[in-house]
Amino acid sequence: MTFRTRFTETFDIEHPIICGGMTAVGKAPLIAAVANAGALGFLSALTQPTPEELTLEIARTRELTDKPFGVNLTMLPTINPVPYDEYADAIVQAGVKIVETAGNNPEPFLPAFKAAGVKVIHKAVTVRHALKAQSIGVDAVSIDGFECAGHPGEDDIGGLVLIPAAADQLTIPIIASGGIADSRGLVAALALGADAVNMGTRFVATQEAPVHDNIKQQIVANSEKSTNVVFRKFRNSARVAKNAVSDEIIEIERQDGTTFENIAHLASGARGRERALSGGEVDGGVWWAGQTQGLIGDVPTVAELIDRMLAEGRDIIAERLAGALA
Repeated sequence: MTFRTRFTETFDIEHPIICGGMTAVGKAPLIAAVANAGALGFLSALTQPTPEELTLEIARTRELTDKPFGVNLTMLPTINPVPYDEYADAIVQAGVKIVETAGNNPEPFLPAFKAAGVKVIHKAVTVRHALKAQSIGVDAVSIDGFECAGHPGEDDIGGLVLIPAAADQLTIPIIASGGIADSRGLVAALALGADAVNMGTRFVATQEAPVHDNIKQQIVANSEKSTNVVFRKFRNSARVAKNAVSDEIIEIERQDGTTFENIAHLASGARGRERALSGGEVDGGVWWAGQTQGLIGDVPTVAELIDRMLAEGRDIIAERLAGALA
């Protein structure tokens, strides 16, 4: 028995489970492991410093799996211009057939993607933005509840409300994101009207994730309270792991008259990647994590994680829910 949904049918993926694109984490070893386990993983395009390096990372992934995988292209304002068109061209030229877009409106890229037979999933944090994405022709929407790691928006709507609110209005497949780390989240999301689930923090705490083991073990040790929402003062809210650096950012934000320049040295993505994710310094920089840390108790292989979710999910439906009906 497996879970068949509009998502698995539309994207020809075995299981309705996604590992979304994660900066510095969405690399070939992890994404290939997700694909080999029958789920859908996304390389992070901008983790690669150039479009040419992205082409090589796609090739490396294909050396590790013959199953489908995608590429995430996140479009956000940056200090140094990013050649998004060149990254999009690299994705198309490499023959990748599924793209996850995030940040700015992906409409300018849709004609080229559609012409190449690429299906597009766009990430949204509100029903309004999800409806806009549907109206411009994306194939599915991944919608983030407030519990998520990364950028949850400014409306603070949790998944228990956001997912069914989106399901009431959208006609394309919906992927529930944020607050999901196990079989209970999978079954609940399907019950709320989603067609698949997206997990980030849970996949960071797997053996194949290219992250220092100190970070993985800290995720296991952390609770659901071990996050900070930073950058709220600048209306760019971001949920990250609670540590000495993110605590300091919160304190600076509380002071009158501070600007982003006052925290830029602490919030540096390069610092977080080099000192924390790669170097293993838990307090070395800012690193993304969601409230799902409170649901994570081990560091399995990707295959073990997905097999467990499917088996326990079937048990929940067959035993607990069926028993409730009786």
